[in-house]
Parts: sequence; C-alpha cells; structure tokens
Amino acid sequence: MKYEDPLIIGGKEFQSRLIVGTGKYPTLELMQQCHEASGADMVTVAVRRMELPGTSKTLMDYIDRDRFTILPNTAGCYDADSAILTARLAREAGLSDFVKLEVIGDQKTLFPDVEELLKATRTLAKEGFIVMPYTNDDPITAKKLEDAGAAVVMPLGAPIGSGLGICNPYNIRLIMETVNVPVIVDAGVGTASDAAIAMELGVDGVLMNTGIAGAKAPLAMAHAMRLAVEAGRLAYKAGRIPRKLYATASSPLEGIIGA
Repeated sequence: MKYEDPLIIGGKEFQSRLIVGTGKYPTLELMQQCHEASGADMVTVAVRRMELPGTSKTLMDYIDRDRFTILPNTAGCYDADSAILTARLAREAGLSDFVKLEVIGDQKTLFPDVEELLKATRTLAKEGFIVMPYTNDDPITAKKLEDAGAAVVMPLGAPIGSGLGICNPYNIRLIMETVNVPVIVDAGVGTASDAAIAMELGVDGVLMNTGIAGAKAPLAMAHAMRLAVEAGRLAYKAGRIPRKLYATASSPLEGIIGA
C-alpha cells in the first residue's frame, strides 16, 4: 500500500510502517515467507546471534538486501560499551548505519537500562549512526533520547515477547506530544488488534517479532499484521468520532414526515 505520507527515518523513505524481526521462526524459509507477507521494508537482525559465514546458508542468505533495509539490533547487551561495540561491528560488516539500540537492565523483565541507553545513544549518534532506541514508555526518557541524538524513539507497548498489547496508551500519547522525532511502538504486540490500536493512537510505526513468529500460523499472522497497521494508520488519518455516553441516532428523526 502506498501512503501519501511515507515514514522517513534518517532521511530514508519507507512505504511500510511495519518493521519485523528474524527470531523464533521454526525455519528460515518460513521467516522469509513471513517477511514478504508482512509488506515490511525494514527487517531487524540481532547482531550477537548471527551465524558466522560458512558452507551452509545463514540468516542473511534469506533476506533480500535489495528489498529490505537491514536494522541491526544490539539484543543481548547489558551495558553501553557492549552495545556500542556491537553497533560498530555491524557497520563494519556492511550491514547498516541504522541500529536498533537495546541496552537491557534486567533479565526477567527485559526493561531497558535508561542510564546506559542514553550513554550509548549519545556516542553512536555522534559517530553518525541512525539510532533507534528501545525504551520504556516514559515521556521524560523519550525526550532525553531525542536530545541525545536518537533518530526515533521506540517505547515498549508491553514487555518484550509478552503479547500483552498496548498497556499504557496514554503514556504513548504523552511521548508523541513530547518529542519531535518519529515514535515507533516496539515490543508487546500479540495480535492484529494490538497493532491497529497502536497505529490509531497516531504512532509512526510498529516493530514486532514474536507476535508473528510465535503465532500458530505465522504466515497468516504476518498478513494480518500488515493489514492491521495499514488500517490503523488510515483510521488515525480519517479521525474517529468522539466517544459519547448516550446514543446518537444514525438516522435522525428531523425531517421525517409524521415524526
């Protein structure tokens, strides 16, 4: 689907507002099929989990570099230094100047370590990276990340892989009011309605992996997520009717003979 207002990150234009991942798929062939079904333009890859090149096919062999923009991510990093090193390695390997920056502070919740995240954002932004940090749903942190040089901010909808959906929609709205960079919901989307709700809030995009890869029918879910993101964006642009406590007749009685 062609949008009149494409998503622009780091000066690059994306028609799809859905970003998808590469983890947890039963096979790489299914992952490849789901990427196509999702309609995404950007695919995120965990640098620390990539296979070394060898005789057998690796993850990158199943991603069309001409079709998709690669978004390396720093999953598995628990401090700024390791995240910075991982991003540098990805760029040296020719993957991308984009980086999905994850600096995790706790293994149980996988919530970000805000202090280390800000430190890494400042360093990588100064080095010319297009930094896309995964963060909590806090508008203060989001603004600090923008000031540190983040190209977008990516607040969690819910904890990574939880499938709980958008737990704090009002926080997401506050973030959109606070920052001037694109806002992309990252983590927690479990089904198509979650993606649609996020987009109807007015966010610029949604990033997901487990919601597709962990579904009973991943290929069907990839298609559903594509439609949900498109529908949510269109609904946001169209403008919903106000919520009212009492009914308003769809066919008013005024003007009806004998009413």
